[in-house]
Amino acid sequence: MELLKLAALDAEDLAILSAHLQDAVLLPQDLAYLAPSHRFVLVGRRFDWSAPEGEAPRRRLTGLHFERVMAVRARGITPGSTSDEPLNLLAVTFQPKEEPSGTITLVFAGKVAIQLDVECIEARLKDLGPVWEVEGRPDHEAAQAGRAAIQGDAGTAPSDKDYVVKDSA
Repeated sequence: MELLKLAALDAEDLAILSAHLQDAVLLPQDLAYLAPSHRFVLVGRRFDWSAPEGEAPRRRLTGLHFERVMAVRARGITPGSTSDEPLNLLAVTFQPKEEPSGTITLVFAGKVAIQLDVECIEARLKDLGPVWEVEGRPDHEAAQAGRAAIQGDAGTAPSDKDYVVKDSA
């Protein structure tokens, strides 16, 4: 089984990362904003959608980091906080601003979202090795909720009352 290693430098690349990360499971403590280095990192357990037909469904431990992050806003979560409540990542989207900057949004089930204001898209995903079999495949009623969130129908955009961290630079 080959380990996945991808980079995203534009919105099309980011859509490919999003497809591989759909239904990844993580905890709030698996997320961190490293403001001095303008980096947002996460470790998740992604569902391996590319598993060959007939093989048992499986998950893989995967790392993802975004560079050139200038601010982080979150709704329904404080990145790095301790919780046993798992998060289900539905999609990673990009909303351009003044090129090449924009906002990357990590959309989770349950109206949870994290927005990253970035100078430009620069992300890397890498499988970290461990693979394990799981029972069943993810439920895609959650995917419909994610699409609604992306379209702005689910109220996932963070507000001023939510967790916000801006780079001091």
